[in-house]
Amino acid sequence: MNQGKPSRRGFLAGAAGLAWQASAQSSKRPNILFLLTDDQRWDALGCMGNRIIQTPVIDRLSSEGVTFLNNFCATAICMTSRASIFTGQYERTHGISAFAQSLSPEAFSRTYPALLRKAGYRTGFIGKFGLGGELPAGEFDYFKGFPGQGKYVQEKDGKPIHLTDLQGDQALEFLDNSSPQPFCLSISFKAPHVQDEERDPGRFHFAPRFESLYKDDAIPIPKTAHERYFDAMPAFLQNSEGHNRWKMEFSTPQDYQRSVKGYYRLITGVDVVVGRILDSLERQKLLDNTVIVFTSDNGFFLGERELSGKWLMHEESIRTPLIIRDPRLPASLRGKRRSEMTLNIDIAPTLLSIAGLPPSPFMQGRNLSPLTRGESPAWRSDFYYSHLFQHQTIPKSEGVRNERWKYIRYIESDPLYEELYDLRDDPQEERNLARAGGYESQLNAMRERWKSIRADNAPR
Repeated sequence: MNQGKPSRRGFLAGAAGLAWQASAQSSKRPNILFLLTDDQRWDALGCMGNRIIQTPVIDRLSSEGVTFLNNFCATAICMTSRASIFTGQYERTHGISAFAQSLSPEAFSRTYPALLRKAGYRTGFIGKFGLGGELPAGEFDYFKGFPGQGKYVQEKDGKPIHLTDLQGDQALEFLDNSSPQPFCLSISFKAPHVQDEERDPGRFHFAPRFESLYKDDAIPIPKTAHERYFDAMPAFLQNSEGHNRWKMEFSTPQDYQRSVKGYYRLITGVDVVVGRILDSLERQKLLDNTVIVFTSDNGFFLGERELSGKWLMHEESIRTPLIIRDPRLPASLRGKRRSEMTLNIDIAPTLLSIAGLPPSPFMQGRNLSPLTRGESPAWRSDFYYSHLFQHQTIPKSEGVRNERWKYIRYIESDPLYEELYDLRDDPQEERNLARAGGYESQLNAMRERWKSIRADNAPR
């Protein structure tokens, strides 16, 4: 073995160090504002075609930036998805599949906030941290994170305040103390997640001032909310956590309207706070040098298949919004919409790229910056999904989704239960072709792809 020859990893680390030094000498490095909502599905925005929800500020980000129409999480549960966002890795690689787990110091040192701070960025974190263990307050220059799910009802100066509004105040505090040093502020909203401790349709705790919003709207009930889609599921899915929560939130027409309107009100509350942040950036003449990334950790069932929550590999659960507003883009690229398949594991390498840094060699995601610049690089045609959380009523599952087909495998079911959907002809996943007959060739092809892609994402 030639010990004098540097390893690829060592070379990349050295190159990264040189890049950081070069970047540190530049006063024009962009600021980064990373906005993450909780349980917001892709179609819960005006800019994504929803004609009822009111999100004018986020719609503005879309019109001034690039919107990714096919963005997904690789695991639909908060702690695992957030670990993937921090690290740029799939679940089976970073190993976070339980609420109590935390990233090791070594693993955290390879996350986007740690690498940006090392590169000279002033870093801030506000909101739901999402991972277990001790909160890493010392790893940020400004830290207002909280453990667990948090409470919507907060107090400030002896008066009640909604958590989303409090997070807006904290963001303004961070920005008001800005300096010539570039910053990366990550805001992790609890909204529109339910307040888990509540046991009725009022679990969506929006700020009282939004009570009349959507009052006169009638929210359409999804086609697949019909009981026949529930009846088609096996017993272990009928008795799952998703259906238990559906009983609390969507089981009657009145509860359905109340819950979805509460969900929408929470999202509008986020939109208002984002508007306050943009006003502050503009007032301080920072907006023209701040890249804004908006996304969510996972989607959410709004009654489809008589389910609530997430966890499963259906589109409602795994598909999320993603908008990147980069003021450095020419006017001709603003308002563009990209159809490539993007993932939550792409966030970390993209944030590093925005700062002029190379991705960590440990990251499995792709840098999205070429797509925002209007380029057409070779891109992924499928991705691997896993949900390995240990829970009595949430089944473990894995699968593969490509541009046409989706394969879902419930890995502990006995007998084995599989699902196969032709997304081109059946975008709402109404017909499970794994049980229809006549699709054995395609089913076998997806099984083999699952085995292959799963092996590529083994723990490192």
